[in-house]
Amino acid sequence: ACETVCVCVCVCVCVCVGLHNPDRTRRPREMDLALTSVVLVLVPCGLVVLAGVVYLYGLVANLLSKTSVRNKVVVITDALSSLGKECASVFHKGGARLILCGKSWEKLEDLADDLACSSDPTDTFLPKLVLLDFGDMGSMAEVVMEVMECYGCLDVLILNSSLKVKAPAHCVSLETDKLLMDNNYFGPVTLAKGVLPSMISRRTGHLLLVNSIQGKLAIPFRTTYAASKHAVQAFFDCLRPEVEEYGISVSTLSHTYICSTAAQQPISSKTFWSFTSSQRVQGVTPHQAVGEIVRTVMDKRKEVVIAPPLPKVAICTRSFFPNLFFAVMAAGVKNTTALEMQ
Repeated sequence: ACETVCVCVCVCVCVCVGLHNPDRTRRPREMDLALTSVVLVLVPCGLVVLAGVVYLYGLVANLLSKTSVRNKVVVITDALSSLGKECASVFHKGGARLILCGKSWEKLEDLADDLACSSDPTDTFLPKLVLLDFGDMGSMAEVVMEVMECYGCLDVLILNSSLKVKAPAHCVSLETDKLLMDNNYFGPVTLAKGVLPSMISRRTGHLLLVNSIQGKLAIPFRTTYAASKHAVQAFFDCLRPEVEEYGISVSTLSHTYICSTAAQQPISSKTFWSFTSSQRVQGVTPHQAVGEIVRTVMDKRKEVVIAPPLPKVAICTRSFFPNLFFAVMAAGVKNTTALEMQ
């Protein structure tokens, strides 16, 4: 930025000198050569300085990301998912005291062994493991007790679990609706409420919800899924001001889709409906998502949306031009139906 200002100042000086110089008509070529020389010298220097600033910023950010979680107790739900594993790896290397939650004890043990083998044991802590299935609401009280008994407190709770269903509303059974609400709403909410008393008594803590962009944008054929995501988004939005006086931060991170395999890497969609209906939607890699999670924990950002420009435009359209948004959704459903009948 400083180099750009310098260039602008030099250009202005040269122009002003030329305007007030009575001999400017006789020496235009000399002025052009001087201006060219200034630009050729300052622009490369500016680029070098800018590259150095960016590099130093990356080093500082990486250092802060490690120190910001060192020795902190971090709970990660659904640690066996692609995002959960990446998150566990980053926080483990950063020196956090991890509590990994998942449905399979054997897989949790394998994950803990992998983390231990890939890091320096003198700089890291062996993760503690807790069996957790949000679909089994009857076990939630015991889960909360186990989590709190691991270290007696916790600093960061990352709620990462999600269950998805794509189908017409009339084809989804009430049992499936309840299962979706348990996994996507009641489970995360119950765990968060279970650990809140400890955070309030210590007057510190961070609740981070990894949510879907469909908590902000309702898409056809995702009725119950979108409803559960809207509900959990609203819960944590309401909770945020309630606990702020206790020094507790509440963050929500909404993404489009987590690409768990190379075949599901992000692609470009030319229309919004192709974004919503395609099996290969515009997504983010676990590495990208975890990078945003780390920055959110560092900066205590309240809300983050990880999405390409098109879904963000759709969110704005839904807010300011709802009838247009509804018309686009209805047209897309009709086109899908027509293609299926061919």
